[in-house]
Amino acid sequence: MPRPRVRASGALSVVLASLAIAGTGHPTLPWIAPVTVGAQAPAALPTPEQFFGFRMGADRKLANWDRLLEYYRTLAKASDRMRLVELGQSSEGRPYIALFISSPANLARLETLRQMNATLADPRGAAPGEIDRIVKDGRAVVIQTFALHSNEVAAAQTAAEFVHDSLTRTDEEATRVRDQVISIVVPSINPDGTQMIADWYMKYVGTEFEAAALPWLYQKYAGHDNNRDGFALNLPESRNLAKILYREWVPQAYVDHHQMGATNARLYIPPYAEPIRPDGDPIVWREMAWWGAHMGTHLEAAGKTGVVGAAIYSGWGHMGFHWITPFHNIAGMLTESASARLATPMFLHPDQLRGGPRNLPEYGPQTNMPSVWPGGWWRVRDIVEQQKIAAWATVDLAARNRETVLRNMYLKASRQVERGTAGPVKAYVLPAGQHDAPTVRKLVNMLLASGVEVHEARAQMVVDGRVYGPGSFVVPMAQPKQALVRWMLGRTFYPDNTYTRERDGTPIRPYDMATDTFGEFMGVRSDPVAEAVPATALTRVGSPLVPSSAVAAAAPHGYVLDGRQNDSYRAVFLLLGKGIGVRRVNVGTADGRIRAGDFLVPPGDVAAIARQAGVDFVAATNPVPANMTALAAPRIGLFQRYRGGNMDEGWTRLLFEQFDVPFTSVRDADVKAGGLDTKFDVIVLPADSLAAMTGEDPPAGARGGGGGDGGGAAQSTTPPEFRSGIGADGVKALQAFVDAGGTLLTFGQAGDLPLQRFSLPLRNVVANVPSREFWSPGSTLRVRYANDHALAFGMPKEGLALFMSGSQVYEVTSTDRSQDVSILATYADRDLLQSGWLLGEQVIARKAAAVAVRRGKGQVVLIGFRPQNRAQTHGTFKLVFNALMTRP
Repeated sequence: MPRPRVRASGALSVVLASLAIAGTGHPTLPWIAPVTVGAQAPAALPTPEQFFGFRMGADRKLANWDRLLEYYRTLAKASDRMRLVELGQSSEGRPYIALFISSPANLARLETLRQMNATLADPRGAAPGEIDRIVKDGRAVVIQTFALHSNEVAAAQTAAEFVHDSLTRTDEEATRVRDQVISIVVPSINPDGTQMIADWYMKYVGTEFEAAALPWLYQKYAGHDNNRDGFALNLPESRNLAKILYREWVPQAYVDHHQMGATNARLYIPPYAEPIRPDGDPIVWREMAWWGAHMGTHLEAAGKTGVVGAAIYSGWGHMGFHWITPFHNIAGMLTESASARLATPMFLHPDQLRGGPRNLPEYGPQTNMPSVWPGGWWRVRDIVEQQKIAAWATVDLAARNRETVLRNMYLKASRQVERGTAGPVKAYVLPAGQHDAPTVRKLVNMLLASGVEVHEARAQMVVDGRVYGPGSFVVPMAQPKQALVRWMLGRTFYPDNTYTRERDGTPIRPYDMATDTFGEFMGVRSDPVAEAVPATALTRVGSPLVPSSAVAAAAPHGYVLDGRQNDSYRAVFLLLGKGIGVRRVNVGTADGRIRAGDFLVPPGDVAAIARQAGVDFVAATNPVPANMTALAAPRIGLFQRYRGGNMDEGWTRLLFEQFDVPFTSVRDADVKAGGLDTKFDVIVLPADSLAAMTGEDPPAGARGGGGGDGGGAAQSTTPPEFRSGIGADGVKALQAFVDAGGTLLTFGQAGDLPLQRFSLPLRNVVANVPSREFWSPGSTLRVRYANDHALAFGMPKEGLALFMSGSQVYEVTSTDRSQDVSILATYADRDLLQSGWLLGEQVIARKAAAVAVRRGKGQVVLIGFRPQNRAQTHGTFKLVFNALMTRP
């Protein structure tokens, strides 16, 4: 792991060493070198207004990341109360920083304090009396993050004022905070977006497009989805944050500062509303209410009205950073301020203010919102002031109650170990010999990156009467993060009760997903076992697993790549890119050594590709199969629109880059120009609405700004050069492309384009079905795969698919054209739900989840769910890869 760079103050010299992902939980990390010279007086530090030339939150003003970074470096050089640590880089190569703020005395022993904190987070093996000593001598740790969602522009500006005040205030509260707390500030989780949005907005200030939405994703791959990456850690920004949040510092409190819609409460503060995701230590939920009450008291004292808690945001959310941290035993929280129009003020009349979901039935005084905002002008400066108060209240509570929050950290961790030891599930076992072994190892590495303890079986073992071979992985529940393990690997059922339904029985959509069972997303089997696995049979995994890349010493008949492994496809794309001929096996050998869907590679030097892809090149047996198809490097076009961008397109782009899939981004003009068959073999339409693709304006309320489920930004509010849509000409060009022999591949609701405009002999059986009759909001469902078909090669006979809002399910509607349809995946007959929430399974039972339809010389492949969702669903990646390399 490369050594992160550290920006030391002029008073300090610091060396930051890298931290191994796993180990004892108490790694050595030399954060600190001796103090040398004095520093500039705090009062002499430039204020943000002096540095930027305007007050943070001023109307129609935004500081971009380049200038903000310059400001933080200026402060770090001048103050002995702060260290600027460069944790890594953003997706586009910008510095990703954390600011450590405390007293000079605390910063001088930062590594000692970090190790003490680590003992509280994992107290197993602590010496008698050590916890009492740490509680007495340790310091509370608080991490606060800003500007994750970059069109929520206030937070990046707030951070500059909060940091400056943290360094320069000399009152009793600020002094106590610096003495008692290690305050870690990540001033932008998404530096790229902070730069993009500020530059875009300032370009159009004073024009009719002043508050226009950014036309593309404000995070290169994820856009607004970047906080859905708190467990998969696909993005470099997520990995940077996870390093300090999950492993190196494990704070007692974590707050992520956001913005929300403009027409209800002015500010949401903790705690969450119902339902909560259970199994976290109860103290963590009490702490969130405690911290939220402290924020609310400070806000009311400052005259800030319209502040609501225990509403709008449920405790069962996506596994982003503020929702996953309770299962790391951290009081993980967020604030959500009402938005303006980027940095442009907004005026609201009282009758425009309304209630919101979950415990805010109408806009009026109630116990969780005792004062209401009367309406009027709403500015970014209002948001900055709110967020500053909430941020100060967070560190103030930690300072005033340092010993309590430190003791609580120990209690949460130790009691979770006790629960894991005594609970009915003692461990989850990832058996050896799974369908896609390299993906199992990726899951292990993801758990390690989250600070989870994992062991490997050295020899065959029998647990719960089942035999597990050597190389099986065991994730014990007797560890502090046992609740995280449960939600990542255990079967999950979303609650179906009065908290999750309207009075008429209509289900209330979960906040994002009904399950985030990552093992299921990855197609990895994890067995809950009721018997503790003896430690003598196991070896703790101490560092990230390195993929195998063995190459057979002698292979006169060539090499075989296992078609069941995702990484084999990566190797094939690399081989084809180098002009090396690869053949696909259509019918395997009788002895089963070579299976249908495997790849045959000619003899040669493939060592470099084996290392890059992380797969074994096995010698082919003789005779090799006769029934094979020669593959060619596919010419792939990935449709990319404006109108805020499409998050599903961004994630698809990331997946393609991760697996070395060659592709070209295709814009509206490229499609409308026609002649697509001369440039591409495959065109991919990621999940998106028909209106967003064709250029129609979506219905009011459907504009998500980030794409995917919504219709994108309205055309009239966008500068003309960024208005987007393929129109009727583009639809005709796609039809002609297929007729000429191309493959059109659609994910999720993007299937509406060929369904409605190509006259396919199919219908989507869940279209317009009321939610009380069919409902599956982000659930893993049981599917049978036709893995004898080339488009489903490598898939298991039975597996899972992630069904989300907008997913489609198909039924053939024409008997005279039914021969043109191949069914690639079918939902099971009954008991479809693996994890999540499903109502009305009979609507989709035995119906098609994915199909291929012949048209002219080409084919349309419709995968009704998102097989590449957020680059997380490894279990269905092969459906995508097969469609890219299989000719009609």
